[in-house]
Order: sequence, then structure tokens, then C-alpha cells
Amino acid sequence: MTVNKVRVEKKIGRHVLSFETGQLAKQAAGAVLVQYGETVVLVAAASGTPRQGIDFFPLMCDYRERFAAAGKFPGGFLKREGRPSTKEILSSRLMDRPIRPLWPEGFMDEVQVQAFVVASDQENDGDVLAMNGAGAALHISPLPFLGPIASVRVGKVDGELVAFPSNSDLEESELDMIVSGSREQVAMIEGFANEMPEEEMMEAIQFAHAAIRDVIDLQDELYQKVNPQKVEYTPPEDDGLMDQISSRYYDEFKAAMQTSGKQDRAAAVSALRDKAMAEMIPDPNAEGAICTKRFKSVWHDLEGKVARDLIVAGTRPDGRDNTSLRQIHCETDVLPRVHGSAVFQRGETQALITVALGTARDEQRVDGLHDEFSKKFMLDYNFPSFSVGECRPIRGPGRREIGHGCLAERSVAPVLPAADEFPYTVRVISDITESNGSSSMASVCGATLALMASGVPISNPVAGISVGLVRNADDEYVLLTDILGSEDHFGDMDFKIAGTQNGITGIQLDLKVTGISEEIIRATLKQSREARIEILRKMLTTIPRPRRETAPTAPRLLRTRIASDKIGALIGPGGKNIRGIQETTGCVIEVDDDGTVLVAGNDKESAAEAMRQVEACTATVQIGKIYDGIVSSIKDFGAFVEILPGRDGLCHISELSSGYISSIDKVVRVGDAMKVLVIDVDEHDRVKLSRRQALEELGEEDEIAAMVAEQGDDRGGDRDRGDRGDGDNGDRPRRRGGSGRRRGGSGGGGGGSRRPRD
Repeated sequence: MTVNKVRVEKKIGRHVLSFETGQLAKQAAGAVLVQYGETVVLVAAASGTPRQGIDFFPLMCDYRERFAAAGKFPGGFLKREGRPSTKEILSSRLMDRPIRPLWPEGFMDEVQVQAFVVASDQENDGDVLAMNGAGAALHISPLPFLGPIASVRVGKVDGELVAFPSNSDLEESELDMIVSGSREQVAMIEGFANEMPEEEMMEAIQFAHAAIRDVIDLQDELYQKVNPQKVEYTPPEDDGLMDQISSRYYDEFKAAMQTSGKQDRAAAVSALRDKAMAEMIPDPNAEGAICTKRFKSVWHDLEGKVARDLIVAGTRPDGRDNTSLRQIHCETDVLPRVHGSAVFQRGETQALITVALGTARDEQRVDGLHDEFSKKFMLDYNFPSFSVGECRPIRGPGRREIGHGCLAERSVAPVLPAADEFPYTVRVISDITESNGSSSMASVCGATLALMASGVPISNPVAGISVGLVRNADDEYVLLTDILGSEDHFGDMDFKIAGTQNGITGIQLDLKVTGISEEIIRATLKQSREARIEILRKMLTTIPRPRRETAPTAPRLLRTRIASDKIGALIGPGGKNIRGIQETTGCVIEVDDDGTVLVAGNDKESAAEAMRQVEACTATVQIGKIYDGIVSSIKDFGAFVEILPGRDGLCHISELSSGYISSIDKVVRVGDAMKVLVIDVDEHDRVKLSRRQALEELGEEDEIAAMVAEQGDDRGGDRDRGDRGDGDNGDRPRRRGGSGRRRGGSGGGGGGSRRPRD
């Protein structure tokens, strides 16, 4: 079989970017193999016949990562890839957004683009390669695609912008942004930064657009070598229905579209539509009657025309000017028991936010082509159907919900504290309880409020806003701050920008047109910043700073670090020690390989007690330090005292008290508590203790010396040696504290003794 392989390549950034076609997937409408570094992505596009009766363009984009591409097996019991991961869903959305507007008006054929990562060097991500592969595959296919379109990821490492940064670069980068565009205009942006000023963000977008032109040159070279035979699409003939409806109902439609309130406005438009249908289609079954479905489709198009005409003329559906925000309401602590909660409402968009604080055991483990990692911060976005007054079964989060949640999560993440400063795992849930425009940005604002209310010490509050665009045939345009749902639906742009007072943390551009100019992007960045600062002011009047304490219902976390060789001592044989501490205190203790110990308790007291026991298990005996010890055994020459778990020292009889002691078993017994000072640790790691010196340093009374003086001491009399060491001290009560040695006595030997004089 003859293989007509065509390959083009060009160095862009650090590596060579190549497109290859003609060998694989030859029955697809278009297929390319995209390679950058040693990451290879196969992208294939196919088309089908149009579905009858649909009123939308059925484009499907799918991105999949094969674990074998990195020489890995999927984790768990199943060794075959299953449902798409979050990363794959987000990458599929990235493929879809720039190519969706690039089709002729009225084209309704089914189109599917599939991308498979077939080789991965684990440094160069396959998502941007798949986006470029989708544009190239459609460009060389017979389909009426209005390309070319290309995409570039941009990072900023050590102050320098980098095209196609590696994963290692992104770990050090203050920017992670993907930009798509044609040779003349920008078509899509998705990026996240560490509070980057607007001017620097604009520079990064321009840098990306310059690299995009290099990729487009490569796609055009591939196109010329393949020389595809494009199918010319002929749109259906105009039946004149739009002109008929517009001439009769345009003015009434304009009045209905200016009704205040989303529900009332929808009801007014619906009532006018029913009236128009009754007048224009009195009998749907009559010969030559207008098709009801066709009428509704044209009516929808007229609604869009009326909405756009009103906006260009200076009248928005709710009567605001182009830069005004809707009324904002903020509230915190709206729910009991949870670790943090808030409600953020902007006009008819409302987000209920809940925060849960957990330990390292609650971290999200993420596996994929790259090394497994854990997430300590998660933001989940839910969009129930009642938020827009609809009925729909709950099927789990869809692509839109996952995408909006990721946008809000990564927009808030730059202001979160470091793990060593705030060791909690944080989960934020945003439930959209009402929606009419940019619920993802409401989630950003609400998440900030709830995090501050829960005591998470964020560095700066984050707010977000969406700016829309309506552009007419003469390229005159209007930018709309805080767009409504209808302005998003009928407008040309949804440009979401989140950030702090210092700069941008998240940016996302979606277009229904083929692209926008640098002028529009600059104006949008400026207008969104003004709105963001106003939103931040309103948020800070509700809660000006993060609370100093977490909620009483939140776990209490204490952190320490021990020497790596002490981990075994803390865990104990078979986990005996650490399990015992957890059982007695009711806390959870987690130990990392580097010696980091995290104690999680339900209250401060239990956590503090668990931490004390952890430190006791792993502490090193310090000379000159006073310990609270327990007598573990008694000998003729002194008492062995446990000062740390499993760590005993000898308190010689001469170091027990300042008074003379003739028989140790008459004054000390096993189980007695006493304060002792470490006076020495010899070369054999034997610990020598002194109760006498500890009491002198603390200025406490020597009870043993007082008791001996009170009872008298027969230095020359006979002693009953048979009772020595048996711990039988009659009914003498157990004493707290202890005594030291007599003046001039020996310091005691490790296990040796100097017997007292008779």
C-alpha cells in the first residue's frame, strides 16, 4: 500500500513543532499527528449527515490521554481507561471553544474531532497540541471550515515570557495561559496568573499572538502540500419569514424586551410570541401554513436582533448603562455547623458557598500521564436546574459545571496560604441557586467571602466579573459590564476576568465571532478592573479580613517536624505508640516521610495533648532540662525514673533529697511522680538525674527531706534489709515531687552505686 506521508515542521520555543498526515486515520475527513518534544497527539476529524430538526451546530470535541503514552498503567483494579478525567474534560472544552465559531452560517452537519495522546515525555502537555491538531485536521479536510486557527501556551519564568513552556517551567511560572487566534485576531483565552497587572497580561497576549502566527504559517504549509478539495457549503434560501415577522412585530418586541426582571421579561416575550403565532398560523394543519418549528426558530433569531439593536442604541434589557453593575448583596455565616458559608448575589445571579476544612487525609489524589500529585484546595461548582426555573434530572456534573468550577478554583488559588502556614485541606462548594449571567464569577466572589469567614488567611480578596460585546456590521462595538444571560446568549463575547486589587488571577475569553482585536481586549481589561474594584469594596464592607480563628466545628490542626530517625519511635512496633496516642486523645496523627507530623483534633485541648505526647515520644534528652518523671523501678542505690516514653534515667539515692536517706524504699516507690533535672548523659547514652537540683532550681519544698527530719533517722541502727526494693511502704501516701542528694555526695553512676554509710 502506498503511503503519501506529508510532514511539516518548525522550531517554536525550545522544540520543533511538527504536523504529519497521510499515514494514520486515512478514512477520517482529516487527520494529523502533532509532535512537540517527545509528546505526540493523534487528532482526527469526521463528519456526518445533519440531524433532522436541530437548531444548533452539533460539534463534538473529545480529548483522551492513554496511560501507556507515558509507560504507565491506570491505577485501581481496571487497567483500561474509563470515563474522562477532569483534565481530559477541560482539554476537550479548550479544543471546542476556538473552532466552534469558524463554520458557515446555517451549517448543521455533525462534526466530531477526537484527540489521543499516544506518546508523552511528561514535560510537554498534549492539550495545546490537540488544539492545534484540531485546527490543522479541519483545515486540510474537505469540510467548510473557516480556518486556519492556532493555539499557544505562554508562561512567564524569571520575568521572561516563554512559548510552549514545559511542565517544569510552569512550576516556576507566574503565568499559565493558552491563547487561540487567527493571523489577525484573538479567538480564545484561558489563563491563570499570580495577580498579574493588566498591562503585563496584555503583553503576554500579544506575545502569544506572535507565536500563533508562526503556527499558522506551518498549518498553511501543510495545507498547500495536501491541497484538499474543499466542499462548498450553500446556505438554504431565505424564505422571507424573518422579514414578515420583523415588519409586523419588531416594535412590540422592543417594548417586551425592555420589561424589568428576567422572569417578567421572558413572560412578556412569550406572550408576544403566542400572539404572533396565533395571528400568523391560525391553522397549523392548513395547506401552506407556516411550520411551527420554523416560526419559533425565526422568532428566536428576531429576539437576538432586537436585543442587539437595543444594546447598540444604548438600551440594555434591564435599563442599565454599559458600565454599571447590578445590585450586590453579600452575607456570611448563613449556615450552622459548617466551617464557613456565604451568599453572594449580583442582580439575579446568586451563589450559596460552603467551606469544609480537613486534614491531609482529605486531599484529592490526581493520577494521569504526569506524576501523581495531591490537591489541598478544591472548588466544586453545581448548577441545579431550578436556578433557571427548569426541570432536569440530576446526572452528575457536566462539562460546563466542571469547567466553571475549575475557572473559579484556579482564580482563587493564588491567594491561598502556603501549606506550612495553613495545613488544612480546603474544599469550597458553590451551589448556584439563581442564575442570570456569570455564575462562575459569582462563585469566585462568594468563595472569597466564605474563605475569609472560615478563617482561611488568604493574602488578598478576589472578585470576578464578566464583560460582554455587541459588534455590528460596521465594526462598531459596545462593551457591557456584568452581562445578563440574554446578553451572553445573543451577544458576541463572554470575557470573564477575576483578580485582586493588584492584578489578574484568572481570565477566560469565549467568542461567538471569529475573533476580536487588541483594542477590544485592552478596553475590556480596563473596564473589568474598574468593576472588580467596585465589587471588592462591597465585599469588604461585609467582612474586611479573614477571621483569626477557624470555626469551632472545624478540626484543630497542629504541625511539627521530627528527625527522620525518630519516625519509628513515634509509630512504635506495629504502630503501637501512634495508635495509643490516637486512642487516648481522640485525635488523628499523620506522619510524612520527611518527618512532618500533623495532629488533627476536634478541640484545642485534645490536639495539644496529642502533640505533647508526640513530642515526648520523639524528644531528645537535654542536659540541664527539668522533666516530669515517673519512678519505674527502685534499687538499693537509687531510683530509675521514666522522663520520656521508653526513656529512663537513674536518680542516685544521693540525688533524691537534700537530707540523708538511709533506705530508699522507705521514701520512694514505683509509680511516684517527681521532677528531675538531667545532669549528664554519658558516652553510653545513660541518663543521670537529680531530684534535689530540680527542686532547688524551681524553688520548691523538699518533701522527702522534711519527712526524714520529722521521723528521725537512726544512722547506726539495724535496718530490715528484707523489705528493701519490694515497694512495700505500708500505708504511706504516694508523693508528688522529689528530693535531691546530700551535699558532697557522688553524682551517681550509670547503674553503679555507692552504698550509704551505716
